[in-house]
Amino acid sequence: MNDITHEQDVVALYDLHPINERQIMEKLENDGVDLANLTEDILQHYDMDHYGGINAVDALARNAGIDDASRVLDVASGMGGPARYLAQNYGCAVTGIDLTESRVDGARRLTELVGLADTVDFHAANALANPFPDETFDVVVGQEAWCHIPDKRRLIEECVRVTKVGGRLSFTDMLERRIADPDNRARLYRGLALADLESMSGYTDLLTDAGCRILSVEDLSHSWTAILRERLAMYRSLQAQTVAQFGAERFRQWDETYALFVGLYESEELGGGRFLAQRLS
Repeated sequence: MNDITHEQDVVALYDLHPINERQIMEKLENDGVDLANLTEDILQHYDMDHYGGINAVDALARNAGIDDASRVLDVASGMGGPARYLAQNYGCAVTGIDLTESRVDGARRLTELVGLADTVDFHAANALANPFPDETFDVVVGQEAWCHIPDKRRLIEECVRVTKVGGRLSFTDMLERRIADPDNRARLYRGLALADLESMSGYTDLLTDAGCRILSVEDLSHSWTAILRERLAMYRSLQAQTVAQFGAERFRQWDETYALFVGLYESEELGGGRFLAQRLS
């Protein structure tokens, strides 16, 4: 796997992801929401593509001490749900970066719909070559997306570089605990573009090496296993929409891969964690 091929694989994954701008808009319309008067208070119940929804975003925000004076960077921001929620509910300015231009474009359109374009902006960018100057942000956040980014050391170094001294990194990610069958690792890459999954201790070591103090680490593996079972059922409920937009074969591939993914959480081969660290120098 080279960097260019991996970037293409990640983009292809999210260009065909079951949760996308079209799916969000269709769900809003099916629920009778007046799109001309759409607000973030409504949209936030439709656009969260991470584990734990609004409560998980609040946990990151509380840990990081985000307030109306904070400038926040969301690394791998996807459809922009957490970025909009933070701006609306904490009064902060938020910038999101994501590798997939279709997600960035969709995030911008949704943000304009709810009138938050003045405080939330999105850029197509590679997290391994962060486009912002040193010490730009008070807080860097991420939610279950860094698992797609290879070279975790470089990722953490870039996140720390753009964080102000004294600022915080507050993120969650998928973790490898033990994958007994190496074929499963290859299947996870082919189906979900999961690259070089880190362990809990691995992330803490990388953060320390990059000049951070670890403030807290939480093991989320048990709660995520229950959430993932529910998400598999949710994705299966979207079969008709997924087939209509991307074809039956894409749905079959996604369902097969995601069932494997959930099974690896149930067998405790994969896990999840929430990390909070402070840049010291």
